[in-house]
Amino acid sequence: MDIHVVKPGDTLYSVALRYGVPMSQLINDNQLPDPSRLVVGQTLVVQYPLLTHTVRPGDTLYSIAASHGTTVRQLLRNNPILGGDSLIIPGQILTISFRQEQVGTLSVNGYAEPSVDPSLLHRTLPYLSALTPFTYGFTSQGVLTPLDDAALIESALQAEVQPVLHLSTLTRDGTFSNELSHIALTDRAVQTQLIAQLLRTVEQRGYTAVDIDFEFIYGEDAKAYAQFIERLRSNLSPMGIPVIVALAPKVFAQQQGDLYEGHDYAALSQAADFVLLMTYEWGYTYGPPMAVAPIRNVRQVVDYALTEMEPEKIYLGIPNYGYDWTLPFQQGSRARSISNPEAVTIAADHYAAIRFDEAAQSPWFRYVDDSGQEHEVWFEDARSIRAKLDLAHTYGLRGVSYWNLMRPFPQNWTVLNALYRIREEL
Repeated sequence: MDIHVVKPGDTLYSVALRYGVPMSQLINDNQLPDPSRLVVGQTLVVQYPLLTHTVRPGDTLYSIAASHGTTVRQLLRNNPILGGDSLIIPGQILTISFRQEQVGTLSVNGYAEPSVDPSLLHRTLPYLSALTPFTYGFTSQGVLTPLDDAALIESALQAEVQPVLHLSTLTRDGTFSNELSHIALTDRAVQTQLIAQLLRTVEQRGYTAVDIDFEFIYGEDAKAYAQFIERLRSNLSPMGIPVIVALAPKVFAQQQGDLYEGHDYAALSQAADFVLLMTYEWGYTYGPPMAVAPIRNVRQVVDYALTEMEPEKIYLGIPNYGYDWTLPFQQGSRARSISNPEAVTIAADHYAAIRFDEAAQSPWFRYVDDSGQEHEVWFEDARSIRAKLDLAHTYGLRGVSYWNLMRPFPQNWTVLNALYRIREEL
């Protein structure tokens, strides 16, 4: 696999000719919406098929997989043109394997809301070990608030992907309630009710793991939070249900701030089966323009985490979005959240060249809109994703977890599949 960065004068034809691959493959592997519009600085993932199969009458994905000693899921990953569907037609050429040798194995989780586009979810599921519907909440009495998760669970199970129950203290106004977490962590009766409801929901709805995400916890509740996770795990372990806990991106134990003080890395990692490092949102909606997940900052968090826990417990959080800021940045202004492919489209529409920040390992650009207003955009591309996946592999982490799956990012899945074997479980 190669990652080509578009240069002035490049066309899809010239890129295909340079690497000796069909233009159709570049279009399919990168899911280019308009192949005639390449942007200077844009990335194109180039793959080299090693073995292909021409579909014959009577072939099915299952029979093709069996005859080549692979799996249907791997065929779906190798052939994004199928869109996650098993429908094939005679004469169609499918890639069985690539020349690129995969360098490691990762578990892959992703979050999705019930409103996710079904076709987008369908073509994403083959790349996942687990799918986490977002999110269950609870009341101050410990009663779970409902989530319309039936379709997501069904889709996951049909794709042989593990569904994970997500519990958070997110309120209807979109903020995390430290008061709600305080009640659940300090009132034994409320906590007992909450755990009982979690056990019942896991069993009734077929969840195979539980992900706990309490954010902005009071510093004085840090010990109680770890004790809650330990108690929940002791109840779920006999059912074979692991517990994951989401951790704020700390870089040292006594880090100050509302986001960090309630998360004791050592205690929580001991209490849980796995942890998710929420390594994103350095560049955020209300902050100044910068990379969402600068690799140097991500590495600092991982370096600290490894002083408190084993790498096999850790999932690295990866963002699947970018931001578009209006310049000059003013405190209180709000950046617009965009998808990574949308960022490239914006650059194309405004004839902007994409640059790459080597220190952050992130792409960015500036443009002027139709009203004369200047903007700055930071997002993810094949290079930045490869850097994050390489970091997870180099450190021996269990896997990666994407926030979130609501927007397309075809290059991410192409790079992931080219470099890593994907576990069938968490």
